[in-house]
This record gives sequence, C-alpha cells and structure tokens, in this order.
Amino acid sequence: MSEALQILQKYWKHDSFRSLQNEIIDSVLSGQDTFALMPTGGGKSICFQIPAMMSNGICLVISPLVALMKDQVANLQQRNIKAIALTGGIKSDEMIDLLDNCQFGNYKFLYLSPERLQSDWILDRIKNLPINLITIDEAHCVSQWGHDFRPAYLKISTLKTHFPKTPFLALTATATPKVKEDIINELGLQKPQLFQKSFARSNIAYMVFEVEDKLFRIEQILKKNPQSSIIYVRNRKSCLDMSSQLQSMGFKSTYYHGGLTPKEKDKNMQLWMQNEAQVIVATNAFGMGIDKPDVKTVIHIQLPENLENYYQEAGRSGRNGEKAFAVLLTSPSDIIQAENQFIHILPDKKFLNQVYLKLSNFFRIAYGEGINEQFSFNLNQFCLKYKFPVLKTYNAMQFLDRQGIITLSQEFSEKITLQFIISSKEVMRYMSLNPKDEEIILTILRTYPGIYEMPIPFNLDLIARKSNHTEAQIQGVLQKLKERDIIEYHSKNNDSKLTFNEVREDERTINRVAKYLENQNALKKEQLKSVLNYINEKESCKSKLILDYFGEKTKEDCGICSYCIIKKNKKTNFNQLSKEIISILKTEDLNSREIQNKINNQSADVIFVIQQLVERESITIKPNNKYTLKI
Repeated sequence: MSEALQILQKYWKHDSFRSLQNEIIDSVLSGQDTFALMPTGGGKSICFQIPAMMSNGICLVISPLVALMKDQVANLQQRNIKAIALTGGIKSDEMIDLLDNCQFGNYKFLYLSPERLQSDWILDRIKNLPINLITIDEAHCVSQWGHDFRPAYLKISTLKTHFPKTPFLALTATATPKVKEDIINELGLQKPQLFQKSFARSNIAYMVFEVEDKLFRIEQILKKNPQSSIIYVRNRKSCLDMSSQLQSMGFKSTYYHGGLTPKEKDKNMQLWMQNEAQVIVATNAFGMGIDKPDVKTVIHIQLPENLENYYQEAGRSGRNGEKAFAVLLTSPSDIIQAENQFIHILPDKKFLNQVYLKLSNFFRIAYGEGINEQFSFNLNQFCLKYKFPVLKTYNAMQFLDRQGIITLSQEFSEKITLQFIISSKEVMRYMSLNPKDEEIILTILRTYPGIYEMPIPFNLDLIARKSNHTEAQIQGVLQKLKERDIIEYHSKNNDSKLTFNEVREDERTINRVAKYLENQNALKKEQLKSVLNYINEKESCKSKLILDYFGEKTKEDCGICSYCIIKKNKKTNFNQLSKEIISILKTEDLNSREIQNKINNQSADVIFVIQQLVERESITIKPNNKYTLKI
C-alpha cells in the first residue's frame, strides 16, 4: 500500500482516491508545477493536504475565502493536524506569534489571503519558513476574465523568486479555456502538469422549467423527491419567506444566509446535514466546503449571475453518484429582474470614487492615513446617510474588497456594554439569595473592576470561558439582572467589520483599479448573456450547453435533462395531449395548474404543449392568466 493511501485512510478514513487525486499527488511529490481543474465536489483539498503531510516542512495555502480557510483549518485540527490561518482582524503582535508557531512549532499548513503577501514583513517571515508546497486555491481569481478577479493574485508569482524549487499547485473548480491559459501564465507555472476532470455530471438531470406558479412546482418536486434538497434564493428575506411557506405546507425546512450568527448558521446547518430538515433555503452564502452526499435536488427559483456559480451550486446535488436533479424555475419577468439585480447595479468609476471618498469621510480617515484601521460597519446606515442605493454600494464595496483596498468581513458581531447600577452591597445580597448566579457575577466583577462607575465593553466569550459556563447561561443571568434593574445591559449587532488596507489617496486609488472595473462590468454582462442562452435555448441538451461553456465538446446528449425528456416524449404523446387540452378548454377557461390537475400527465409535458398551442395560436392567455380557445 502506498504511503499516500495510508495517510488517506488514517486521517480521512477513505479507502481509495477519487478520480485524478492520486495522479495530482504524484505530480506534486515529483516537484512539478501542477494545474488541476476539478469541478465542485471533486476533492481538491486532498490533492495538496496529503503530499504536504508526506513531506518535511509546511504547505502554504493561498485562498481568498475566509470562511473556507477557517473551515479547512478546523477540519485539519480535528484530525490532529497542525494548521493556522492568518485571516483579517488579527493584530500584528498576534500574527508574529502565529508565524513563530509556523517556524518552530512543527505546523503543516499555513493558510493566508493573497493580500497578506503584499505586506513586506509577512513576506520576509514566509521566506524563512520551510515551505514544501505552494497551493493556490480558487486560482481563477488571477485572471481578469475569471468570475472573481483579484489583483492581489497577480503578485503570487513573485514567490517563484523566493522558492524556485518549490512546486506550485493551482486549483480551481470553474475555468473557461481563456481563464485556464491566464492562470498558467500569470502564476508563472513552469511546464506544468495539467489535470482536468470532465465537467460532465452524468447523474445530474439539468432541468429548466418556465412556470407561472413557482411555489406550486416546488411542492410537486419535493413531494416526488422527498430526499435532502437545497433551494437557492436571491436574498435573506426570501430565505425566511420561502422556508416559512414550505413549513406551512408540511415540509421540514430551515434556512441559511450571511446575516445569521455563527451559532444560528451551525444550528440550521446541522438540522439539514442530519436530515432533520428535508430542505434548506439559502442564499449563495451557503455552500462553501459543504459536502453532503445525499442531496437529491437543488432548485434555483431566480436566475443565477453566471454559469460558473450555477454549475457549482447545482453540483452540490448527487455527490453519492445516484441520480439527482438541478432545477431552474423561470418566468418571463425573471430576465428583467436579473438585469436589474446584476447589470443595472454595477458601479461605474464615478460612483466607485464617490463611495470610497464618503467611506473615508464616514470614518474620519485623513488623506495619507488609515492603513490597517478597523471599524464596525453597518451598510444600511452608511447608505442612508449618503443616500446611496444599497445594492450598487454593496457591489462597489465588494469590488474594493477584491482589489485589496479594503477588507469587508461579513462575520456577525455583537457589541455589548454592561454597568451595575446598584451598590456592591446590594449585589452581594442578591448573590446570597441566588447562589446559582454567584460564580458568573463574581467572574464579571473580577474581570471588570470599573463596572460600577461606567458602561464597560463586555466580552461574552471571555466570561463564559473564565466562569466555565456557556454563553447562553451568561446571557440568561444578564437578562435576569436587567429585568430586576441590577444592571444596564445593551447589545448592538453590527453586520460587518471594515478594514482599510491602504492609506487614503482618493482618486489615485480609484484610477489605479478603474480598468479592472471596466473589464469586470463587461464580463458580467457577457456572463448573464450565457445564462439567458442556457434557459432560452430550446433545441439543445442542457448538459451539452454547460459543457460547451467550459470548453468541453461532446456529441452525445445526456438523455435526462429537460430538453432530452421533451425530445423523447415528442414522438409519443404530444398530439394526443394537445387534443386533450383543447377539449378541456372547450368547456371552461383554465390556468396551467388547473389544466395539469385535470390531465394525468407530467407537468413538464403539459407546460410544453400549452406553449406550443400558444405559439400556433390555437389558444391564447387572458389577463387573468387563464387559457382560452382562440376564436
């Protein structure tokens, strides 16, 4: 048995490698620069984690995704593998300690964002580490033609000068041929070994349905396939609304979005992971590092921004190899909504400059200052103050984040202030009458000696650890003390933290990145066109359309997508179905759902025939959405 397989079995409890994993590991171990294009669910992390475990030294992992870094570090630590992530918000002295640990503490993995490499002192420290492998995750970010370009990725190639004999491993799940070529050139990969797993997922049926009533169709799908499902929606409000509607219809449902606290996210995630909830309704904040093998159905009820994201999200179904469904429900108004959501809210250079200036003024950053300053930030308050449109402003800030000008952390935080408003003698009396609360109160008093004189910023996690209680228990005691007028207790939620990574230089800063903004906006328009082509193309296999987008050619139709199913059925029952629908409409006008209820046939077939009858002008639709025979 090979050493790689032994490590896989010991730490990951798998008996064999997935397709291409072993070949990629061998390439890295031989010292070759390596490029691996492996669609979502292909097991990319194993490709660098195992060779790093087999070699002396530490593996440097460059990733733009804080959530994914934290998730991978936590997973490695659970396996007793020493790993560290240098994420945003870590102070310089703490970072020095962490880098000391990397150098002297026998750590195997160091995760950091590409922006960290732009700090000279961090780069100097990394140059002195025994790096055995440099892994670039989400490598498409190096390409201006990728769907998430970050200029900081362009600096990664400088590591080649410091580690000329250390192999580079570039990993991505989605890259068109143009992006693939860009990755190899911009990272300076030397005669790289290329590994590309097919984008074909033969067990996934890609379905596109134009429907009038999306909720009704979702009900049909979930009843027909009562296994684990994901429903992707556009925003946080839709998460709550859809999940509530499904619960009222008898489905066990939960939800997930970026505005939940870490505890709420984990609680809802576990309900779904353990199949206590059939459905999780989510925004695109959901999915990072999720590997649930038994997901039967992924449903999108709005158009995705691009086919890269859609492919990744749809690919979270069917990872156990069993037949699964990726369903996209559309209606005529979706195209207008998608243009409003993805195109009309793209910031131009003028707007980007306004946002950056106001952001600096909002936090009183003087010209030439501000580097590494961090603030709590509420997007809605900022937009309200300057009368900025929220979505357009958010996109502008996301762009500034990707350029490394700012870091916008979406992690939920809670600011608490606390003050005792009765005398210490009365507090002692309360503790003697309530001995269960004594340990928590004494810990608070010992930790914050000035808490009688003024409101003190309060660290819930610290008190929980010091008193050996849970945060929920601490909050319970605080609530009780507040109700009895013993303390003043205020908590304020902030939806993000904002860090300025550069000194303020106003227009000079924006001029430097303006060309990237223009490229990004043009790319986003082209990407939405590809999505519209995917839903509107009626004469091609849906799987072939996706493969073609990623530069993979195939002559064979998949046989299971919505186009292929309709193509099979065309030969048999559509003439008869047309006659049945016309016969029903002779007696009364009906909407599509009422027609489906009266005809014992697949709903997709009924919708298709209705559309054909409308196109042939045999029937017409009235203002009340009911179909009637054409007079």
